[in-house]
Amino acid sequence: MTWSEMQPLLSQGTYDTLYMVLWSTLVTVIGGLPVGILLVLTDKGGLLQNQPLNKVLGVIVNLGRSLPFIILLIALIPVTTAVVGTFIGPTAMIVPLAIGAIPFFARLVETAVREVDHGLIEAVESMGGGVPTLVGKVLLPQALPSLIAGVTTTLITLIGYSAMAGAVGGEGLGSKAITYGFQRFETGFMLATVVILVALVTVVQLIGDGVVRFLARRGGRTA
Repeated sequence: MTWSEMQPLLSQGTYDTLYMVLWSTLVTVIGGLPVGILLVLTDKGGLLQNQPLNKVLGVIVNLGRSLPFIILLIALIPVTTAVVGTFIGPTAMIVPLAIGAIPFFARLVETAVREVDHGLIEAVESMGGGVPTLVGKVLLPQALPSLIAGVTTTLITLIGYSAMAGAVGGEGLGSKAITYGFQRFETGFMLATVVILVALVTVVQLIGDGVVRFLARRGGRTA
């Protein structure tokens, strides 16, 4: 296969991969952020202490993280079809990608929030600050660098998930690698998809690290 033949396939595969990953990341952050915060607030000593709810959330998150993505992808076919109308294509893959990543991101959020200085939390509570004040004025701003690092890790994880999604009609670079690289024994095409995936991961990591360093420097200047 010549480069002129590979180029449109690789371009479409890259577009589909970015489409799936970016949208599923947005849904993951929207879904995983409150779950991670609730895991902290409902824990023992938290402002919303509720051990039964905390344990239920913990079990759900642990179950979601323990399932291999390829199995989850297949198991969620009825859910994906009910939500999108089909289980094939990049739009359909956003559903299992997000559901698979939300528990993962929620744990990263929990870890980031638990790193916030407990003295600041106690100060807000002693002044009568409620949950919105605690979350909006202390937890999220203080944990922001770690949260950005968590989003970066989640993005990279979703790039890997999106490649696996190609095995069940998810399109993207994974699908192109299977169809043209593996099934047609086009080694050059397979190598090209690997290079693009590595480049995507590298760019995401560099951008994420840069944002974290910027926030850390700004936090140091304002402290």
